[in-house]
Amino acid sequence: MIALPIMNRPVRRLVRLLPLSAALLLSGCQWAVLDPKGPIGLQERSIIITATALMLIVVVPVIALTLIFAWRYRASNEKADYRPDWSHSNTIEAVVWLIPCIIIATLGVIAWRSSHSLDPYRPLDSKVKPIRIDAVALDWKWLFIYPDQKVATVNEVAFPANVPVEFHITSATVMNAFFIPQLGSQIYAMAGMQTELHLLANEPGTYQGLSSNYSGDGFSGMTFKATALPQQGFDAWLAKVKGSQQTLGAPAYERLARPSENNPVAYYSQVQPNLFADIIAGRLQAPAAPMAPMAAMSGMPGTSATRSN
Repeated sequence: MIALPIMNRPVRRLVRLLPLSAALLLSGCQWAVLDPKGPIGLQERSIIITATALMLIVVVPVIALTLIFAWRYRASNEKADYRPDWSHSNTIEAVVWLIPCIIIATLGVIAWRSSHSLDPYRPLDSKVKPIRIDAVALDWKWLFIYPDQKVATVNEVAFPANVPVEFHITSATVMNAFFIPQLGSQIYAMAGMQTELHLLANEPGTYQGLSSNYSGDGFSGMTFKATALPQQGFDAWLAKVKGSQQTLGAPAYERLARPSENNPVAYYSQVQPNLFADIIAGRLQAPAAPMAPMAAMSGMPGTSATRSN
């Protein structure tokens, strides 16, 4: 047996403080997925909680029985039954197989139903006309185009609360993933392709958006603010964007598409017609980002070799 060195008093105090330090660090975590602000997020939270509860039906008894068996059949307990010839029990066999089968079948039904009801391409049931927003993943920022309002923003998107939002998403560079955790449903953004995502915010608020797929050196700063506003607030925000002196045509887009990290919010009062379609079709090329060493070693997206047009 290896003897561990005796800890001095400062070290012992430090060890005692570790649980408190862990608690303080975890207190800063935001469980956004479990604090949804829209119908899609609410349904997804319900699925997470239900699936966790179903799995705990197996996990909790197994942990409890492990502790019970260890205590009951400890070496010092001479009253425990010793049955070396025991090998089978129909009751135990039925429980071991039947309960997991029921849980798996229940999870299968939930997965089947939710994969249809929460299909990101499925429009939300609402009497209100949705607002369309085109989202483009660049290195390393998000471009949002409002085709009906003919404006665009960078790293900030706003929409009216209680109004469905119809996102059309693509990437001008490597694959990314569009995600607003409190509203629900992430979906990939891929070059030369268009994906769709329908979301709705039940109440005004500012929610964190991000790319949840590693895409190179500036990936950690590829975040944006998604703001749900009352209709009057959204109209005022739209007026502020339209008051910008910047316009987004092909030359401005090519400058914007150059790789940059922690890009500030920017507004464009006018947008070139069919800009989003031109990006998907590859008629507007985004400059290649420098190769990320980590991506180069692992073969992950983020290298110029993996770029698709």
